Amino acid sequence: MGLRAWVMHLFGRPAGGGSVEEEQKLNEFQSNLGLNFDHPGLLRKALTHRSYLQGNGDNVELSNERLEFLGDSVLELIVNEHLYCRYPGKREGDLTKMKSLLVSRSVLARRARAINLGGFVLLSEAEEEAGGRRRTSILADTYEAVLGANYLDRGFVAARVFVERNLLANAEHILSDREHTNYKNILQELVQAEYKTHPRYRTSSEEGPDHEKMFTVEVNVHGKTFGEGRGTNKKQAEQEAARAALARMGKVVDLVPATVADEDSAPDSSDPPRPPGERGESE
Repeated sequence: MGLRAWVMHLFGRPAGGGSVEEEQKLNEFQSNLGLNFDHPGLLRKALTHRSYLQGNGDNVELSNERLEFLGDSVLELIVNEHLYCRYPGKREGDLTKMKSLLVSRSVLARRARAINLGGFVLLSEAEEEAGGRRRTSILADTYEAVLGANYLDRGFVAARVFVERNLLANAEHILSDREHTNYKNILQELVQAEYKTHPRYRTSSEEGPDHEKMFTVEVNVHGKTFGEGRGTNKKQAEQEAARAALARMGKVVDLVPATVADEDSAPDSSDPPRPPGERGESE
């Protein structure tokens, strides 16, 4: 059975099981993005977070998790193809870092917010009350799920158009945005290569009340201060210190970023707290 025949077999029938309100949401979502799904059941599944299925058993066929898995692969291929053609002079390592940024959860969540994707996700009441419609992980995963559904429904060309309109049209801005650049990773690579050691970060001061803290961090190499940075949290201050160190070393950071989120699994600062008792989601 071919791909489209398989999709027709599963989703050629009416979506079924959805309320009138859900059907209206699906239609509004398609209208807003200029989409026209042949199989609305695919889109409904793409917008269905697992929390919405509480009480329906752990049926992986009903949530968007499998579509997210597919969409992730489709997205990487489309972005890789774009970068390969757009930057013929870039080396593999640089292209990999650029791709990692463009498909990162923080960037996908921002693009999802730009198209108001959160307003259409089907969530449990508990997840919605906890701010799930703004959660980075949910938005990024749903973005990938919608792409996966679009790919199954209309094919690769339609999926590429979706990504070009909603992500790659802003690629130059994203890649050059200082906020997205992981200066710590870049500095670490340079220090390892030139000094055969690792940069070390030290918080030199904390100022202000708990709700308005300002941190000052120094980055040292072989005991010498290479840069200093300030920020409202330690991670931000460390990034600023690394940026200052790179400037002192005369290194130009140009289109070779990696996301700050790649450093660890810390949640996006815009993420609301999760509902009590809900299992954690990887950011």
